[in-house]
Amino acid sequence: MLPFLIELQTGDSPFRQVVYAATRAIVSGEMPAGSAFPSVRELSQELKINPNTAHKIVAELVRERLLEVVPGVGTVVARPSTDVSQAQRRSLIAAIEALVIEARRTGATKSELTAMITDQWKQLFGAKT
Repeated sequence: MLPFLIELQTGDSPFRQVVYAATRAIVSGEMPAGSAFPSVRELSQELKINPNTAHKIVAELVRERLLEVVPGVGTVVARPSTDVSQAQRRSLIAAIEALVIEARRTGATKSELTAMITDQWKQLFGAKT
């Protein structure tokens, strides 16, 4: 059984869906630092996806520094980084820009968008932060 919830949907790649679900579980604390992450074989079998796709998923999460490979232990959730790299900052700004554009396109106001972000933050992290 996987330590995060996911139901693969048609229309989007399994790679993107699983990376997002795992990222959400890790960032929200559902999967705390040091907890075991499923092996490539487990991911492949549980989700009925190609082992190559499962390998790419794990590699991407390691690249994003959300997972780390510990010799003799396996793949585990990494400790959160406290510093934001320039690349991460640029990525975050690009995501914010896309969100602001989409909000404006749909007619949401700045205050409505801010309220939605606040609600989502509370939903993911509660009183933690």
